[in-house]
Amino acid sequence: MEVRVVLPVVRRSLDGLDEAELLRRVGRGDRRAFDALYRRTAPWLTARLRRRCADEDVVAEVLQETYLAVWRSAGSQAQSAGSGSAVGWLWTIAAHRLIDAFRHRARRERIPSVQTYETVAPAAEEEALAAGLDANLERALQALPAELRQVLRAMVLDGLTVRETSLLLGMPEGTVKTRARRARIALREALS
Repeated sequence: MEVRVVLPVVRRSLDGLDEAELLRRVGRGDRRAFDALYRRTAPWLTARLRRRCADEDVVAEVLQETYLAVWRSAGSQAQSAGSGSAVGWLWTIAAHRLIDAFRHRARRERIPSVQTYETVAPAAEEEALAAGLDANLERALQALPAELRQVLRAMVLDGLTVRETSLLLGMPEGTVKTRARRARIALREALS
C-alpha cells in the first residue's frame, strides 16, 4: 500500500519583502506583489501629492497614472537595481505626472473664451452712415501694416481683451497694447 502525503500549499507572505523586491516581482508580472506594493505605498504617496495639490480629482488621476506606469515599466526599473530606491522611483513618476497635470490645466485655462452676442439688425440710419464711412475705413484699414491690422481686428472686430489677443496671436500683452495704440492713432489720422 502506497501512502501519499499531501503537503498544504504554503503561500509566502509578501509582507516581509522590501519595496525593491516587490518591484522586481511586479516587473515579472506578479499581481500579488503589485497589490502589496500599492497597499504599502499608496497612502504615503497620496499624502505627498495632497501637500502639493489641493484638487482631489487631480491627485486621484495622478495616483492612477503613477501606478499604471509602475505596472508597465517595473521590469526595466528592477533590472537597473543601482539606480536608486523603489520608493524614490515611485515618487519621481508621481511628481512628473503631477507636473504634467498642472501643465495641462494651465493650457486649458489659457484658451480664451469666445463671447457670443445676440445678432441685432442695424437701424436704417446706421446702415446709411456706415455705407459712407465703410469705404474710407476700409481704405484706412488696408493702409495699416499687417501686424497693426491683425491686432486691431482681434480687439475691435472680434471683441477680444488684450490678454485674449495676446494668447491668440502669441505675443506679449505689452506688444498687443503698443500695436493697438499705434493702429488707433494711424486710423484717426487717416480718417480726419
